[in-house]
Amino acid sequence: MKYYNPDKPLNVSEWLVLDDEQRKILVYNFHESIGAEFQDDGALTMHSYMHVVVENQIATNVDLVSETVTKLVRQGLSRHEALHAISAIIVEDIFDMLKGAKSEFCPKKYRRKLEKITAKRWRKGQY
Repeated sequence: MKYYNPDKPLNVSEWLVLDDEQRKILVYNFHESIGAEFQDDGALTMHSYMHVVVENQIATNVDLVSETVTKLVRQGLSRHEALHAISAIIVEDIFDMLKGAKSEFCPKKYRRKLEKITAKRWRKGQY
């Protein structure tokens, strides 16, 4: 895989051959190529890794992730925006763990959040 475009479905076999660092570089390069503005290099790196997390879930058929992307795109988000919406759910859980509000990732709660999110809710910041 030479290029990554979050608005295009992955070639799963090409994606899975890469390691996470190679995947992150592809995502990072994409965002740089479109002139995406980030506070600093660390923010772009973290953003890129979140793309990798969600794309990995899609590529490995994690329950409901691909279906949620499809749902959000049908509702009017770009695929790229849909990846951001799912990333936001994951980041919220990570933040809760870091501040001690919960001790571990709960797949059932993640699934419920994926079921609940809509393009309308995402646009309102309610995910």
